[in-house]
Amino acid sequence: MTLESDRREALQSLPVSRETVGDFDLYVELLQRWQKIKNLVAPSTLSQVWTRHVADSAQLLPLLGKARTIVDLGSGAGFPGMVLAIANKSVSGFRVHLVESNGRKASFLREVARATGAPATVHAVRIEDFVSNWPDRADLITARALASLPELLDYSAELLKTGARALFLKGQDVEQELTQATKYWNIQAELIPSLTDSTGQIVSIEAATRRLDG
Repeated sequence: MTLESDRREALQSLPVSRETVGDFDLYVELLQRWQKIKNLVAPSTLSQVWTRHVADSAQLLPLLGKARTIVDLGSGAGFPGMVLAIANKSVSGFRVHLVESNGRKASFLREVARATGAPATVHAVRIEDFVSNWPDRADLITARALASLPELLDYSAELLKTGARALFLKGQDVEQELTQATKYWNIQAELIPSLTDSTGQIVSIEAATRRLDG
């Protein structure tokens, strides 16, 4: 599959404006340019960046609800956080906080935000340090290809306490991870089938509290 055919396939399912598609084009162009020296994503996924990364991230857009302050953990090359920021440029008060400790990836994310005008703030710190020093409340927490569900809940615990929801993009092992997580957490969650990965699921968490017996 060529990059152009991959783009055409992805755009068939992307619920975004023509202006947003232009910003996504710029994003992908920057990703390809930086990839040569920064290794931002797995090289094997470059020819399918639109379906594997952009569209996969964009499927969260209908699930955001009224969320305006989003914390994206372990942002990497910006999936899903930067995609959500770009797609919501025109939404008043919308901001995505991208937490990425790798300095090279953080520099890339800042360049994308500058070039596209995306409402994104990049925090080049460890997740634990960000969460422990976060002075505000978040409406939503997102993560993709970062860690197991029990680990994600540990990372998110302080933000979940203040009323944040979570949307975690997970793969085929999500049922096992959910079973493991319920040993330590009382979780109000829903599994939503991925639109881009037949074996994937989106874990939508409305609330989670630590079990006293966990």
